[in-house]
Amino acid sequence: MNSQDEDDELTRWTIHGERVVDDSRKMVVSIASVELPDGVQFEQYVFRSPPVAMVVAINERDEVLMIWRHRFIMDRWTWELPGGYIDPAEDSEQAAARELEEEAGWRAGSLRLLARFQPLAGSIDMENHVYLAEDLEAAGNGPDINETAKVEWVPLSSVPDRIAKGEVIGAGAQLGLLHAARLRSY
Repeated sequence: MNSQDEDDELTRWTIHGERVVDDSRKMVVSIASVELPDGVQFEQYVFRSPPVAMVVAINERDEVLMIWRHRFIMDRWTWELPGGYIDPAEDSEQAAARELEEEAGWRAGSLRLLARFQPLAGSIDMENHVYLAEDLEAAGNGPDINETAKVEWVPLSSVPDRIAKGEVIGAGAQLGLLHAARLRSY
């Protein structure tokens, strides 16, 4: 073990146990008994969810495909990226392609992983996989009415302003859009 590994172990939190409070198909809620390196012990809620995939679909005019939808938890309308849970029988790229077609009615000729991240690493285990989709074609089906009110091509250059105005509130959408805008600025 090198000195960095030894230093890491000195600051590792110890989990003495975890009890499930609620278990559903999309979320497991538990309470973990945790001990800090200095000996302080406490309990903390922990949320575990299946991973999700989302898609930044960009056309040849540098426009990004956005969906406009209502989020009932916050009672707000917001621009989002197509995306959703990764099914157990598929990988993240397959899920991204499926969600793009189901939610927005488009297929990607190419998909490339942009980023993987945890939205709230201190409390939630919900890995997000963000893909860049290009070479797009209409799938022939309309968007899913349960997923979106409308689908629009939005200039990628307008993304920072839309985020600043609070029109794009999701962490995954913001991260994916800003990363794609950075890639396109070269």
